[in-house]
Amino acid sequence: MPYEPYDAFLLVSFGGPEANEDVIPFLENVTRGRNIPRERLAEVGQHYYLYDGVSPINQQCRDLIATVRTDFAGAGMDLPVYWGNRFWHPMLSDTVAQMARDGVRRVVAMATSAYSNYSSHRAYLDDIAAAREAVGPEAPDIDLIRPFFDHPGFIEPLVEHTRDALDRLPEDQRAGAHLLFSAHSIPTAMADASGEPGRGYGPGGAYVAQLTEVARLISERLGEEHPYDLVYQSRSGPPSQPWLEPDVNDRLAELAEQGAAAVAVVPYGFVSDHMEVVYDLDNEARETAQKHGMHFVRALSPGTHPRFVAMVRELVAERAAGAEPFGLTSLPTCHVCPEGCCSQR
Repeated sequence: MPYEPYDAFLLVSFGGPEANEDVIPFLENVTRGRNIPRERLAEVGQHYYLYDGVSPINQQCRDLIATVRTDFAGAGMDLPVYWGNRFWHPMLSDTVAQMARDGVRRVVAMATSAYSNYSSHRAYLDDIAAAREAVGPEAPDIDLIRPFFDHPGFIEPLVEHTRDALDRLPEDQRAGAHLLFSAHSIPTAMADASGEPGRGYGPGGAYVAQLTEVARLISERLGEEHPYDLVYQSRSGPPSQPWLEPDVNDRLAELAEQGAAAVAVVPYGFVSDHMEVVYDLDNEARETAQKHGMHFVRALSPGTHPRFVAMVRELVAERAAGAEPFGLTSLPTCHVCPEGCCSQR
């Protein structure tokens, strides 16, 4: 399996607290420079305190790394695997420094995010650049793998997990169950600026176009027809700022009014079941559905599904070979994002 010219693989993730005392420092890292009132941080922190301050995301990264190492070894891909987070330990700058001490010179990196927008792609590129600058001239070169939203290794686990979720509904409710494909909301200005400039995306930019196509791919592969909608979750901006809608809870209430009896929520905007999934969906959205008398199930994200793990290896080989990005849609994607791609607004 080709992997040259790289001599290491780096998983780059968001990071999350792992104890109650970590929660506020972690949230301060996430919101640094945005003048978020401390009382707002304390409010958001309550989500974490429900789980003893432990975000699931770090353990999910450890689990993914373990399976990736095994998969690499089985394919003869002799690449050491490193891990660095943007906002909590292990911090990305510390990991880049460790790679430099280890003599690593060329790194292929993957972010734990599948789509194109500032928060899920450009911000990772910026933070990698900042980490390299902090380390200095000994820092390795780092190439970030492109968004993989339509790769079969992302789509197939979501299809399987959606089927599994539907199977958990009462038998007489499965056929008519409504699917809600849920992704992280972002400001509409950021969404409009997602993707490469000049590509002619409509409102919502590349982000909404990609989400629309992935929902179609999953729905078509289920083998049975279900009505479905795209919904958004985890909004965190001021009320005056427009964000992508509809919110998952608002749509659940509307479906109840329209007579829907059962719903399956698919967190297809995420690669693992981290805090936004377990709190915003498993708690808030579930409570909304139950309040309206609807049956509610939630599909798993890709996590460490074997096909997703194999995809990591395939994406490394694709980038190493400079091959044309492979996907199930005709939407454009590129190995190297041009200047101005996925801007903040």
